[in-house]
Amino acid sequence: MKKTITFLLSLFMIISLVACGNTSAQTEQPSAESNSAGSSVSEETSVPAESELETESAQPDETQETAGITEIAETTEITEITETAADIPESGTDAETEGTKVLVAYFSATNTTEGVAEHIANGLNADLYEIIPEEPYTDEDLDYNDNNSRSTLEMNDTSSRPAIAGSVENMEQYTIVFLGYPIWWGEAPRIVSTFVESYDFSGKTIVPFCTSGGSGIGSSASNLEQLTSGATWLEGRRLNGSDSQDIVMEWVNGLGLNLGE
Repeated sequence: MKKTITFLLSLFMIISLVACGNTSAQTEQPSAESNSAGSSVSEETSVPAESELETESAQPDETQETAGITEIAETTEITEITETAADIPESGTDAETEGTKVLVAYFSATNTTEGVAEHIANGLNADLYEIIPEEPYTDEDLDYNDNNSRSTLEMNDTSSRPAIAGSVENMEQYTIVFLGYPIWWGEAPRIVSTFVESYDFSGKTIVPFCTSGGSGIGSSASNLEQLTSGATWLEGRRLNGSDSQDIVMEWVNGLGLNLGE
């Protein structure tokens, strides 16, 4: 009987142990799944490795660096273009600065000398300046047969200096000055003397020319030369008011100044 009871107790204990083992197994399995799920979530939300952080954080810096380099390159390119453009002279600057500036100045009471002066200025693309008296000459003033006319009185007085209206701007820029006038009593009108005494012609070349009814340039140019200093005077010439530009320029080009080139 005792053996039977002992056997039953042993069997009961074995069954209980088996049952407890199954229960423990069932209880541990969800834990494993939970750990597995937890591990999965943990991996998905885990902080990136240092290498990943460095890569991600480096991307904005590289972008900024690239943008900075691009900006510097563009700035440099613009600067180079600006400097290059600054080195390129504006149209005509070299010709005006390095070339020979020519002025054609003239006095013309009856517009005869004016036509010749315009031919020279047009042929050389030179500046043109008219010597205009403050008090214009009238027909009575130019009456050579009247000993009391204004022109007669002026020409008989070597110290006479009729006033000029206006002046030449930046006379210093001109290298060569063509000086035209009519012949009055074998001389240049006194107002031309006023003109040559009004400026410093040092280092300039002066080319005189005149118009007249028949007389040549005579001593008019040499007398004007005595009123200046430091200038080079070329031999002058009488021209006709009816001369064409070709005739006038033939004389100008023959002076050896190479101004038409």
